[in-house]
Amino acid sequence: MERRQVDEETVAVGGQEIAFRQSPGNQRTVVFAHGNSSSSRPWGQLMAGQFGQRYRCLALDLPGHGRSAPASNHSIYSLPGYAATLAAFARALAAEDAVIVGWSLGGHTAIETAPSLPEAAGFLISGTPPVASAAQMAEAFLPDPALNVGFSASVSQDQALAYASSFVAPGPALPLDEFVADILSTDGDAREGLFASVGEGRFADDVDIVATLRRPLAILQGENEQLVNLGYRRQLTIPALWRGAVQIVAGAGHAAHEEAPQELAGLLEQFIADIG
Repeated sequence: MERRQVDEETVAVGGQEIAFRQSPGNQRTVVFAHGNSSSSRPWGQLMAGQFGQRYRCLALDLPGHGRSAPASNHSIYSLPGYAATLAAFARALAAEDAVIVGWSLGGHTAIETAPSLPEAAGFLISGTPPVASAAQMAEAFLPDPALNVGFSASVSQDQALAYASSFVAPGPALPLDEFVADILSTDGDAREGLFASVGEGRFADDVDIVATLRRPLAILQGENEQLVNLGYRRQLTIPALWRGAVQIVAGAGHAAHEEAPQELAGLLEQFIADIG
């Protein structure tokens, strides 16, 4: 697969410098939001390949993640804070009509952003179960102690490795070094702040948003997902669900965009084509 340079840039959003990557494509804009303790890096394969050569891809580092500085105001470390950052980022880059793609925490952020980005063409989420309350998370997620790492301010090397291992399908998998590096470099306050905000119920009702969403919503799940309960996602009422079903990515786990970037690119291209 031919690869081209993906530019690394920054933009001022809400008084804070947000780092992002931009691909060389000039067709439909696609905005990518990453997961908890991750960064824009995992979207790199997709953006440097043929997909990124065709489409204008923008992948941001949320505050306290990747190359973005820690949040100047810790209220940003919450789903409403991340959603506001994502919406402002899209506006700053003239991407209000983009397709919004979110992985894991980024998927929750994308859903919460939907009402404030009415011109967005559609949404694709992967590794994200829409929830209405903190109590519902026990049903939406599979029991895995590694999830606790995503809410811990202090994370050891071994804990980061366990958390990274939960991102991929069991068995021989991708090297985990870059996942671990992202986890360890994330501002610990971001994880602790997210945990506090969820416990306090400071997030939107995702279930209601997806039930009333009038723009297309694609939902992806890795065939060998270790963290998200597929049965839970299948019982939700989502009239705008693309193709009427959760799309399964064969052989992948939670991080389908890194485990199967070509398959994800193909699904995204089909989704964009269907949107028109």
